[in-house]
Amino acid sequence: MELAVVTYDPRPVLAEFAARRGITFPLLSDQGSRTIKRYGILNTTVPETNPSHGYPFPGTFVLDRAGAVTARFFEEEYQERNTISRVLVRLGGRVDATATKISAPQLDITSYATDAAVAPGTRFSLVLDNTPGPKIHVYAPTVKGYKPIALNLAAQSGLVLREAHYPAAEEYFFEPLQEHVPVYQRPFRVVQDVMIDPSRAGQAALVGKTHLTITGILNYQACDDRICYMPQSVPLTWTVALRPLDRERGKR
Repeated sequence: MELAVVTYDPRPVLAEFAARRGITFPLLSDQGSRTIKRYGILNTTVPETNPSHGYPFPGTFVLDRAGAVTARFFEEEYQERNTISRVLVRLGGRVDATATKISAPQLDITSYATDAAVAPGTRFSLVLDNTPGPKIHVYAPTVKGYKPIALNLAAQSGLVLREAHYPAAEEYFFEPLQEHVPVYQRPFRVVQDVMIDPSRAGQAALVGKTHLTITGILNYQACDDRICYMPQSVPLTWTVALRPLDRERGKR
């Protein structure tokens, strides 16, 4: 995998920033924002009279080896930023993260956060890689009449809860009742998106904190060909380090 950044900053600013932060991948200067405009990602919320006019909506393009765009992840607010680890996980990849393994009833869970350290506006993900036991199925969110799998996070100041992503289910035919139900019976991934609140109120709630602990519960019901087991609630915890934004600007 290769990485490159396109920004409206002039080359001296990028050179100073790269040296200060130890960045080794290419930082490409699009002074005048010609490429940004051609891609249709110019931030139109900033008036031309504003000195910051010219920067794009923050986002990431994913290209294949032939240079074709295969995915894109963009935010509407300039304070928000997806992490590359979050993008990779959303695309089905794996990241080098410290994980916790949980042997829950009828389900093995590997839990981790995509990023160990996050800043205000960082959009990252909490990941659950789940493996049902032999001949076990877990009910998908769209099931009717059974308890679906659901990840529920505790709300707290300084943390913005975004959408949760569940994979497409497969259909299971339960012959005794002649019913078709959506289930997961192979390894599957649940991804919960979260963000460190960049607002003033959100940052005020995190003053003095160096770490943030996020708690949640995974609810599910598992069955095999004969038995539907008792619904389960598995407590989960993730802890990430909090870091400040780099607000230092290079000389233009």
